[in-house]
Amino acid sequence: MNNVKHQMWQFPWRYKESLAIIFGTIIIGFILQWLVGKFNFLLFGAPVNLIIGGCIIVFLVLFSFARKNPIYQWFSGVPFAVSLIGGLLVLGLVMGLTPQMLKLDPHDHSILTRLGFKQVTSSWPFILVYFLTLLSLGALIMRRLIAFNIRYYAFYFNHIGLWILLFAAGLGTSDMKRYVMHVQEGGVEWRVYNDNGDVLELPIAIQLNDFVMEEYPPKLAIIDRNTGDAQPISKPDYFQIDEKRPEGKLWDWDISLEEYIHEAIRNSDSTYHHMPMPGSSPAARIKISNKKNGEIHQGWVCGGSMSQLYMTLPIDSQYCIVMTQAEPKRFMSDIIVVTQDGHEAQTQLEVNKPLKLDNWMIYQYGYDNQAGKASMYSSFELVYDPWLYPVYIGIAMLALGSICLLWSGNKKRKKEYDVE
Repeated sequence: MNNVKHQMWQFPWRYKESLAIIFGTIIIGFILQWLVGKFNFLLFGAPVNLIIGGCIIVFLVLFSFARKNPIYQWFSGVPFAVSLIGGLLVLGLVMGLTPQMLKLDPHDHSILTRLGFKQVTSSWPFILVYFLTLLSLGALIMRRLIAFNIRYYAFYFNHIGLWILLFAAGLGTSDMKRYVMHVQEGGVEWRVYNDNGDVLELPIAIQLNDFVMEEYPPKLAIIDRNTGDAQPISKPDYFQIDEKRPEGKLWDWDISLEEYIHEAIRNSDSTYHHMPMPGSSPAARIKISNKKNGEIHQGWVCGGSMSQLYMTLPIDSQYCIVMTQAEPKRFMSDIIVVTQDGHEAQTQLEVNKPLKLDNWMIYQYGYDNQAGKASMYSSFELVYDPWLYPVYIGIAMLALGSICLLWSGNKKRKKEYDVE
């Protein structure tokens, strides 16, 4: 029996060598991060990323001619693949445990910032491990394609789909653009501002026909008239307005909702009437009573808006009842979008219901928070991503490969049962 112990760095390379190389790669990445800062994706915009992508494919094809070489066998083998996954997992844990920043504070020179912990996906360690993963996976695919066998169709779908997904998501990052566009109601806009405050004209225009907001009924609270603090200070109490449940308790008081108008305009100094118009605000006529001393108060309470003052219901010289601002339930923008190529789409844009037109994704972003439902403009986030279709293709192939694996697994299990 041959009991010769396998020496490190002696072929065939296994997990020790693979883990050492990944560890060294991550250390080199941290050194680059410390010396030159984060990876600049802007340097790899089209056509640079297309050239790099072509070079990767050519390299994988040429590298496949050395597939019998022990280095190629190791590079496309299981130990190196598992080590790469471990490296990505460690970087993923760093990303999950460290708050990620879209933009870094230029005065932040902490160790975590300089090592790239706050922007992991643009750090050199992540880029280097990602690049090795792309090459290793590509080498494995080339090796299996050369020895093509239709029985391994699930493998081809899964691995090729994953490679396309990684390829498009990585190299396409430099071509992805994000903008925020503010459009006045009834107006058309095609201009945005960049980070430097300069005006950019986009090849896409948005016309805002109408902005609509639905609100939840507001709440009532008792506050200190001098400090504005909700009572009791230790744990503020609120009464949720609900016409189906008009009675309840608020601190030491029993409260009864006698009338509620969600869109109200002041009718006189102390009364309100329904009027759905810009500037209207919720108003409620309430009655409160104190069980301890039998004290009773009743009257109107209004949260107010930019067009009319709020109204409170005084309890005594120190406390009064106020109405909180209504929280948005749903807001929607009725828009028409036109691209420079002549493509057009009309939709009612909502949060989590974006519009896709050509290579653009348009999201409902915001509105005038102070004006609320009377906002005269709506904000949209526009994301330009020409690599989105390759990403979809990769995801579709991954899903198809997973289905094929399940189907082939069930087929194999059924065959085993039949044999038994």
